[in-house]
Amino acid sequence: MSTVSIHPSVDNGIAAGSEQFTGGTLSCHCAQGKVAVKVDAQTAHNHACGCSKCWKPEGATFAVIAVVSRDKVSVTANGDKLSVVDDKATIQRHACKGCGVHMFGRIENKDHPFYGLDFVHTELSSESGWSAPTFAAFVSSIIETGTPPSQMTAVRARLRELGLEPYDCLSPTLMDAISTHVAKAKGVLKS
Repeated sequence: MSTVSIHPSVDNGIAAGSEQFTGGTLSCHCAQGKVAVKVDAQTAHNHACGCSKCWKPEGATFAVIAVVSRDKVSVTANGDKLSVVDDKATIQRHACKGCGVHMFGRIENKDHPFYGLDFVHTELSSESGWSAPTFAAFVSSIIETGTPPSQMTAVRARLRELGLEPYDCLSPTLMDAISTHVAKAKGVLKS
């Protein structure tokens, strides 16, 4: 097994999700007055993300993030501690002002292909059964956050060793969904 660290939740192997799992609560890292976010559904498209915008725990090279329908996400405690990290970003990442942990990301642009989905870090939950990560996205972007380019071959090898196919964009299924949305909006494809 490689010594390249990806993320604490996958470095020792990936836990399988459960088809019967129906959600749980995400909690920030504050010692007191934790922000709590309830997710009332199983997540989808869980993946390791190397982009420079996603929150990563201390020492992690990648974030691990999944999506869920926004109507299944609700703040249940200490919502007054949440603040949008970058109001110009496509994904409005709501982070705890106390500890800095990103609790969920939301797309407000109704024309965006992923409008209606929220991005969540299931590692912030004590419940098990969340969907397992299945790929790695924006892998080259870790160079932008300090990973030397000379380490990229080893990083990609480690991702594959873990069963996370590395992409420098999203997975082909998600890229197809984006292109389909754009083509339908342009009238190139009919429903």
